[in-house]
Amino acid sequence: MQESYRLRDVPEEERPRERMMRHGAEALSHAELLAILLRTGTQRESAVHLAGRVLKECGSIRNLVDMGIQELTTIRGIGPAKALQIRAGIELGRRLARSRPIDIVTVRSPHDAADYIMEELRYLKKEHFVCLFLNTKNHIIGRETLSVGTLNASLVHPREVFRSAVKHSCASIICAHNHPSGDPTPSPEDVTLTRRLAEAGELMGIDVLDHIVIGDGRYISLKEQGLM
Repeated sequence: MQESYRLRDVPEEERPRERMMRHGAEALSHAELLAILLRTGTQRESAVHLAGRVLKECGSIRNLVDMGIQELTTIRGIGPAKALQIRAGIELGRRLARSRPIDIVTVRSPHDAADYIMEELRYLKKEHFVCLFLNTKNHIIGRETLSVGTLNASLVHPREVFRSAVKHSCASIICAHNHPSGDPTPSPEDVTLTRRLAEAGELMGIDVLDHIVIGDGRYISLKEQGLM
């Protein structure tokens, strides 16, 4: 009788999920990626061994893509649930391959940035500190609300801003926050925070392009005002 072999017998640093967490999906083999989709193996095989056997029986990953539910379930160890997991993963990949970037927003001026977030921020009753993350072409590739403050103060630390900036792999950022009073005139605290962020950005190699203060239908750019 073949000895039972489970994923728990594999050193933790060699398990697919742990390897993906440490090194990213691109570092994994086809079998390891498939094992993550399968989640579990059988009584006699780890998920990685099962995935490797599935690929071997299919002949190639290209053949796997073309297999339907019924075909997949003819492979020993692949029941309907695992077959559905495989097909779902393949279909997501197909949809991603067919998708195209939509609503790409390019920031060419403070007005572009203010216009992008004006309607979202102008009516809020508390200060929200938002970061826009941009690539090298000044396309917005992400946004995140990093702080929600009181009626007259929004607390945010540079480490929170640049932790998110690194997560988004951006080239530059634009900071923004609203003034619930409707008056976008920057406070001394706004100016101090902006200068701290700009200094931190120089150290991190991530440009802080501007800090926009949003009022009720109005905005002020600290960059344009020479305050950063």
